[in-house]
Amino acid sequence: MSKMDREILRKNLQADCNNCFGLCCTALCFSASEGFPTNKEAGQPCINLQSDFKCSVHTNLAERGLKGCIAFDCFGAGQKVSQISFRGNDWRKVSESAKTMFEVFLIVSRLQELLWYLTEALTLEPSRPIHDNLRTMIDETERLANLNPEELLKLDILVHRAKVDTLLQKTSELVRTEASGGKQKISLRRKKVLGRGLDLIGADLRKRDMRGENLRGAYLIAADLRDVDLSGADLIGADFRDADLRGANLSKSIFLTQTQINAAKGNADTKIPSSLSRPMHWG
Repeated sequence: MSKMDREILRKNLQADCNNCFGLCCTALCFSASEGFPTNKEAGQPCINLQSDFKCSVHTNLAERGLKGCIAFDCFGAGQKVSQISFRGNDWRKVSESAKTMFEVFLIVSRLQELLWYLTEALTLEPSRPIHDNLRTMIDETERLANLNPEELLKLDILVHRAKVDTLLQKTSELVRTEASGGKQKISLRRKKVLGRGLDLIGADLRKRDMRGENLRGAYLIAADLRDVDLSGADLIGADFRDADLRGANLSKSIFLTQTQINAAKGNADTKIPSSLSRPMHWG
């Protein structure tokens, strides 16, 4: 895959709300305890969704307490499902397809997220020994994401995700080893594990060497990471809600997504990867 092909793929992994039928505002459920002011059932349109599938309060989500909306990213699944999977036929005009469309959206969102990670892995020099494997997995994941709705509903996403994760973990090991000078990090291994990751909720990490750290699935909610260098750190699935990233360097972290930085607090001095956008609420 050429650099141009990777750039095209990355562009297709960015949300294009103008070509989506408001799927994230309809297909998903949310509760008042998760950064939303009210509860909403899956399949029920958000009260702020307009007839043209635009959000009526998009410009002031933060003021309305819609942190969940600010953080969400579909990785381009919205326009893909709307315009390709369902050929531009929206769920309001073809109501019998609504349930299927919403289910397909959830599946394609997961596949698009995997493509985001795989594409990034292919750009990393330490992962060069497995670049051929990564290219093959990208092709396969793209093929699956382009299946018709009936085939997507039969797909075992967990099986495919496990295959992808094997390559992502290998990538992580290669990058983190290089970032830490050829040594595996052990600084956080004695930390308490909460569910799928380290419990670093509210932790003050300013004096720790976080370069090349394994933070896969870590709970960094409200953690203090001001001015911390996270170069080479694996951040896949880390929970950054209200984490303080002011002055932090995440420009060379791996597997960071727009969702994660949107959920955090940062400023003009926070360094982020060029593939991501600086959140407007950071000021």
